[in-house]
Amino acid sequence: MSSQSTQSAATAEQAGNHLLAWRREFPILHTTTYLISNSLGAMPRAVEASLADYARTWATRGVRAWEEGWWEMVSALGDRLAPVLGADPGTISLHENVTLTQAVIASCFRFEGRRRKVILTDKEFPSVLYFWHAQRARGAEVVMVETQEDPLRVPTEKLLAAIDEDTLLVPFSHVLFRSAYQQDVAAIVEKAHRVGARVILDTYQSAGVLPVKAKEWNVDFCVGGTLKWLCGGPGLAYLYVRPDLAKTLEPTLTGWFAHPRPFGFEVGPNAYTDGAFRFLQGTTHIPCFYAACPGLDIINQVGVDVIRRRSLQLTRRLMEQARARGWRVHTPEDDTERGGTVTLDVPRGPEVLQELLRRDFLCDYRPQAGIRASPHFYNTEEEVDRLIAEIAAILGGK
Repeated sequence: MSSQSTQSAATAEQAGNHLLAWRREFPILHTTTYLISNSLGAMPRAVEASLADYARTWATRGVRAWEEGWWEMVSALGDRLAPVLGADPGTISLHENVTLTQAVIASCFRFEGRRRKVILTDKEFPSVLYFWHAQRARGAEVVMVETQEDPLRVPTEKLLAAIDEDTLLVPFSHVLFRSAYQQDVAAIVEKAHRVGARVILDTYQSAGVLPVKAKEWNVDFCVGGTLKWLCGGPGLAYLYVRPDLAKTLEPTLTGWFAHPRPFGFEVGPNAYTDGAFRFLQGTTHIPCFYAACPGLDIINQVGVDVIRRRSLQLTRRLMEQARARGWRVHTPEDDTERGGTVTLDVPRGPEVLQELLRRDFLCDYRPQAGIRASPHFYNTEEEVDRLIAEIAAILGGK
């Protein structure tokens, strides 16, 4: 090994040792081998106290809690998310799930006239596909780009070729959920904007494990949730809207939180406030805000760049060991193309997964892909090694 390689390895080891200090903040790590952050991030210890604070506030302050912080929590938490998404404060609204964020965006547009195409690929998360296909009832022309020729990737040129002057919206994932392939955001945004279309970047499988730069990339919309790499629990999704575009949009999926004078209780047509509140509807989901805060604080303290370096180190180790066993890996080898997950196509995958779960190895399985393992910054090399060894033992050493 060269002196430069030795130095890099030593630096990576030091960084890994520093990150291991955070393990004490995640109780489940003491009882399981937790490699499923692509589905549900480990719960920070402080969530229990944060939710107790919510209950105590409700119990002791009652309705006064709204004017003492609850009303503004939606914007305050959005601003906590802003650094992770590479966005400015005041540009992020919070919702219940990504499907709802897609619905809010769709409600800003009319699917009529020539420009009414929605361009999707067959590798998007099914809930997103289901939603946009349903918009055909509103006049949307949904174009599905078929990509079966490549089990890992969406061929960028094929997606770009489908985006034309009749395209209205291009919803696409930064990182694909099955293979962890990282798409070329810059190329997709450039082509869409060149023909007058808008992009919806889904960062559910990237925010918190690799850098997201919503403002720098000039995306029109950016969506995702706190459930996975942000360790924020279920029931909370985010919607970033490019500020200059936001001023021009009037979502029809709306409610009294979006009104400039919500406590005027005015009867009649809606008006729209400025900023992120413009994209809200009714009463917000306060308990989920409390649950999400500790995870966001940890991610911001650790730093996404640090997390990304650690993720690459662990996923590379996982892939090398899997290939040494002769297993197929449905995840890109190239660091610049890979998100935070490694998908292992092992024999009898569903059966192997059930046995792994029985042995307290937490990962998951997806059809047309395999077993997904997602080491986060709080995982160790030993846990990666144990997963590979356990799969081999289940398969009888094959």
